[in-house]
Amino acid sequence: MRSLVKIVHSKKGAALIATYLAIAILLAFGSYVIEVSNSQNSAANTFKRQAQAVSIAEAGLDRALLWLRTQGTPPTGTIAPISQNIPPTGTALGSFTVTLTDLGSPGGSASIRRYRVRSVGTIGSTVQTVTNYLQTDNYARYIWFTDTESYQGTNVWFWDQDHLNGPTHTNGHFNIKGDPVFDGEVRSVDNYIRYYNNGSNINSSNLSNPPYDVPVFGDTVTLGSDSINMPTQALNLRAASTNGGLRLTGNSTVVLNANGTMNVTNAARGWTNYNMALPGNGALFVRDGNLNLSGTLSGRLTVGSSRDIIITNNILYANDPRLPGSTSTDTLGIIAESDVIIDEDAPDDLEIDASIMTLNTSFMLEEWWTNGARGTLSVFGGIIQKQRGPVGTFSGTTKVSGYSKDYNYDVRLLSSPPPFVPTTDDYITLSWEN
Repeated sequence: MRSLVKIVHSKKGAALIATYLAIAILLAFGSYVIEVSNSQNSAANTFKRQAQAVSIAEAGLDRALLWLRTQGTPPTGTIAPISQNIPPTGTALGSFTVTLTDLGSPGGSASIRRYRVRSVGTIGSTVQTVTNYLQTDNYARYIWFTDTESYQGTNVWFWDQDHLNGPTHTNGHFNIKGDPVFDGEVRSVDNYIRYYNNGSNINSSNLSNPPYDVPVFGDTVTLGSDSINMPTQALNLRAASTNGGLRLTGNSTVVLNANGTMNVTNAARGWTNYNMALPGNGALFVRDGNLNLSGTLSGRLTVGSSRDIIITNNILYANDPRLPGSTSTDTLGIIAESDVIIDEDAPDDLEIDASIMTLNTSFMLEEWWTNGARGTLSVFGGIIQKQRGPVGTFSGTTKVSGYSKDYNYDVRLLSSPPPFVPTTDDYITLSWEN
């Protein structure tokens, strides 16, 4: 009996020890859970404060952009920092301080200004920094820009053989027949697209008119976009042509040479095929006359005319920036205060490497309705015009006259446009970092 009691007491002791061990493990686990929970709460609070500080810093970027837009002309030199509590009245949650640094004019484009905008957002002891690189907006950044997609009241159409691979904008609406390709951003001030078959007007909920008109949109399509007003004169270019550039009077001819020179014919100067260097500041303007233009450019240049600019032959870059590994800076701007016209005797399958801008009318082919199909008009750069000018006609899926279009965007024009191109009085973001 005595041995049995000992055995019972031994089992009770083992059970008690096991219970204590279980309790200890549970207490340790509970402490661990509490510690992990506290750690997670702390991390969550830290993340929350960091996100709030980033939001405050981003509010600083918005405030700096608003300030730039109210300055009239892009500021230069040293710019005083901007500081503000958030919210600006009452008890402050946090604050931002924004520093704007003038980075000058890229690539010699004096009408363009670039800035680094660095905003520091603070909430309590948490500090976050975000940075934008801004630049004055300019029309050269578009592959296609129009005030209206009609010519003398008649709709002009994109059709099957048309291809655009850069950003587009119209202050009206686009007219589409068949299956043209838009690889870049598409923006229209009107809230619809007009399609050729059945005259359908398609809104943003349906961007095609199958099975007849099915354009290919490779990027975003924004209908009801804000309007962007075009200037009527190339004021920056006019001024620059008399201050380090070349100003000509009367009808003129310029042939660009691959060695960085040009041959100029101008009766008022007594020049016939006169060979000279490109203008030192890259500005050439013809007053009270037309400008005939052709050749191969080596350098940076913007040419303009108070009347028409007539393209008589191919206009190419001596150093093609599309080639792999190219570091070409060849850049051409063509700005007519009236029309840019492709001469009817220009070659078939014509190529123009330039940002082309017509401030009062159109970019068009002379007698576009005659002389049969002319092959393809290749533009490497962009076309900006008040009225959309025609370069040919079609019947069904057949080209009847003029050129089909192959318009390719020169991405360099976003950050390094031609000298003295007009600006839109706004700013664009080139890059963002935090």
